[in-house]
Amino acid sequence: MYDWLIVGAGFAGSVLAERLATERNEKVLIIDKRPHIGGNAYDCHDRSGVLIHRYGPHIFHTNAEAIFAYLSRFTQWRPYEHRVLAQVDGQLLPIPINLDTINRLYGLDLTSEELERWFAERAEPVDEIRTSEDVVVSRVGRELYEKFFRGYTRKQWGVDPSELDKSVTARVPTRTDRDDRYFSDQFQYMPLHGYTAMFERMLDHPNIEIMLETDFRAVRGDIRYRRLIFTGPIDEYFDFRFGALLYRSLQFRHVTLDQEWHQPVAVVNYPMDHAYTRVTEYKHLTGQRHPQTSLTFEYPSDTGDPYYPVPRSENQERFKQYEALARETPDVWFVGRLATYRYYNMDQVVGQALATFRRIEADVPRAPSRSPSLVAVPAAASLQSSS
Repeated sequence: MYDWLIVGAGFAGSVLAERLATERNEKVLIIDKRPHIGGNAYDCHDRSGVLIHRYGPHIFHTNAEAIFAYLSRFTQWRPYEHRVLAQVDGQLLPIPINLDTINRLYGLDLTSEELERWFAERAEPVDEIRTSEDVVVSRVGRELYEKFFRGYTRKQWGVDPSELDKSVTARVPTRTDRDDRYFSDQFQYMPLHGYTAMFERMLDHPNIEIMLETDFRAVRGDIRYRRLIFTGPIDEYFDFRFGALLYRSLQFRHVTLDQEWHQPVAVVNYPMDHAYTRVTEYKHLTGQRHPQTSLTFEYPSDTGDPYYPVPRSENQERFKQYEALARETPDVWFVGRLATYRYYNMDQVVGQALATFRRIEADVPRAPSRSPSLVAVPAAASLQSSS
C-alpha cells in the first residue's frame, strides 16, 4: 500500500514526490510511460557524446527566489542568458525585436526615442485586442508582423494568428533599447550537470519508488494506494468524456555535425522559410566543450505527444467541463501543464507543485505513524479536487 501514487515523473510529479517523501515521510510510487524521468526536460548524451535535450531546448528562468532556492537543493547552476536570432530577409536578427533588429533590417541608425516614434507611425489602431495578430500589428505594424510573427505562428499552431488568442504573441516583448536577452528574469541559469541529474537527486529517497514505461491506464487497478496525483492530460484521465482537448505537438530531428560550432547562439528561429520553426545548438546552453556539435530541428505537428494547449475559446470551454469534474473527484490532485491545460514555464510548474503540497499539508491527515516535519514553501496557483 502506497500513501501516494504519482502519475508523471516531470517537474510537477517529481517535486511532489520529493516533498511528500521528505517532509511527510510517506511512501510514494511515481510512474511514467516514458523510459526515463524528467518529462520534457529530460537531457542525455547522444551517440557523439554531446549533451542534448531530447524534447527541445529547456532554459530555466524565474523571478521567484523561493523556487530557485528549492531547486538549488538538487543542482549547482551555470549562469546563462538566453539569446535568440531570427533569420529574416537573409539576415540573422535579434528576437524579441529591439533597436538593433530594426537598424540592421532597414539600414537605419535610430536612437531608442526615435524607434518609439518609428513604431508608433507604423502601428495599426485596433479597437479591441483579442487575437495574436491584433497584439503585434497594434504594437509594431503589419510589415514586421509579416516578417517575424505570422509565418512562425502559422507553422507553430497550424492556424493563422488572427484565429489565436492574444496570449500567444503577448508573451514576446518589443524593446526600444539594445537588450537582446530573450528573458529578463532575475534568475537565469542552467543546471550545471543537466536536468536529468537534477531529477535523479530529487527522487533519490528511500520512500520513493519509480516505475518507468508504465501506463497508468494499464496498472491503475493493480496498484494499492491511498491518494493520487495526476500530471497527465486531464481529458485522458476522464476517458475523454467531453471530447479530446486539442494540443499541438512537435517532431524533432537530431543531427550531429563534424564541426565545433554551427550558429552564433543557442536558438535560431525561421519565421519565413523552411518547414521547421527553429534550430537549437546545445553546447551554447550547456557550456560543454566538444569537437562536434549537435542540433535539433523542430517541426510542429498535430500528432504526437501533447505539448502546447491550443489557445482558442472552444478549447477553454471544454477544459472547464473537465475542471469541474476534477473538483468533484475525491483524493485526486491534478497538477502540471497537461492536467490544468495551461502552458506553464518550468518555474511555474514547480511553484504550482509546491503550492499543491502546501494544500496537502493543510488538508490531508498524515499516514499512520508518520511524524510531522514542517517546511515553508512558496505559494502559486494550482488546480485541486476536493478531498
